[in-house]
Amino acid sequence: MDFGGRYRIAASREAVWSALNNPEVLKAAIPGCSHIAWSGPDTLDLAITVNLGMVKPTFKGELALANVVPAQSYTLSGRGKGGLMGMAEGAANITLADDGEATLLAFTAEGGASGQVMKLGKAIVGNSAQRIIDGFFERFATAMGAEIEPLGTP
Repeated sequence: MDFGGRYRIAASREAVWSALNNPEVLKAAIPGCSHIAWSGPDTLDLAITVNLGMVKPTFKGELALANVVPAQSYTLSGRGKGGLMGMAEGAANITLADDGEATLLAFTAEGGASGQVMKLGKAIVGNSAQRIIDGFFERFATAMGAEIEPLGTP
């Protein structure tokens, strides 16, 4: 499954970059996140409970940052195990650009799941993922104290 989006955030690129690397901001922005912390210079450990309707598995895993260009871009990849529900994994390329006093954030992502999660159907998982992504950026902007404007897919 592929996803993407663009957002205009009313904050400097440096402020957005700092927030993208702040575990407290990320925890406030990620639905169901009970834990997120740096475990290495380019890795974060996390635990997220996902609401898939009748089932609410907790996925525990790690996020890794690669291709880091400070205050400009990085690739974020992660994999989480949800016990009997199976595994979910994904990767996102995130770029930041100046837009006057604001920042344009663009991302492209791909993800997938295995096991019982996929038995729920790609449509349900895909729709849930897009809602989660849209909600993430709204909560992210709120957590960093900035206004956000969705600009659609790239």
